[in-house]
Amino acid sequence: MSRCKCCVATKRNLISWSKPSQTEFVPFFPYVWGRVFLGCHGTIAAGLPRNGFSPYKQIMEKFQGKRALVTGASSGIGRGIALKLASLGAEVFAVARSEEALKSLEKEHSNIKTFQLDLTDWDKTRKTIESILPIHLLINNAGMNLLAPVLEATPEDFDYSFNLNVKAVMNATQVVTKDLISRKQGGRVVNISSIAGQRAIQNHLIYCSTKAAIDMLTKCFALELGPHNIRVNAVSPTVVLTELGRRGWSDPVKANAVKARIPQGRFVEVEEVVNVVIYLLSDESDMINGHSLPIEGGLLIS
Repeated sequence: MSRCKCCVATKRNLISWSKPSQTEFVPFFPYVWGRVFLGCHGTIAAGLPRNGFSPYKQIMEKFQGKRALVTGASSGIGRGIALKLASLGAEVFAVARSEEALKSLEKEHSNIKTFQLDLTDWDKTRKTIESILPIHLLINNAGMNLLAPVLEATPEDFDYSFNLNVKAVMNATQVVTKDLISRKQGGRVVNISSIAGQRAIQNHLIYCSTKAAIDMLTKCFALELGPHNIRVNAVSPTVVLTELGRRGWSDPVKANAVKARIPQGRFVEVEEVVNVVIYLLSDESDMINGHSLPIEGGLLIS
């Protein structure tokens, strides 16, 4: 009998989760069979059956046979979601405008295929998505934030933002879910919204408006598609530390003013958004439908 590094346990029948930095966060505890107990240092451990069943393997193959479409997948949250889904067994179709970034994404995982596409082109978007149907998991991530005070916002910025942030989401969701209904198959849609859809932010008139629209679009699709076993949800993070987010919030004075209003005192990491999206795409969240889930460390309650 061999021992775990930090507690007395049989390695042969033990899975142990220590700090998130040491092991990838896996929010699928219902798949862990057998005894569940707390080990030393707060680790969670599960004694597994001796029949060779591996819940970790089942988790890693969770989306085996599923086809996923991720928009805005060239960087940041979208890229993280695409890679995570690919690692969990899904066949991933990644859409973005940057051909170079898409090529590098394809090289990172063999389960990922990419398409360069301007989502504001309604007809081309429909034709492209129709060519890769069926899609069981749709993640509408692509978006743009054009800043301006309320008295200086332009109709051009308004039209472009709503075309990309809202109209493109409606377009992709219509194509994907109409096909699923025709096949009598269920599906999952997750829209990337923002707390900007729930709280006014200075100089964010257009962006806040598009995200508020996404929250209501999410509810409307969920209401009508729920009877077809198609769930539609959104996630609404505060500042996410993507490469762009880190640059935009590099000024300590600006950043600390917002962090001071967040009970947890920090911004959101990309993987924290990815983990919530994966949960909403999974069967574990089967009765969550039509919601915009905040990921903001308590900002909205402060």
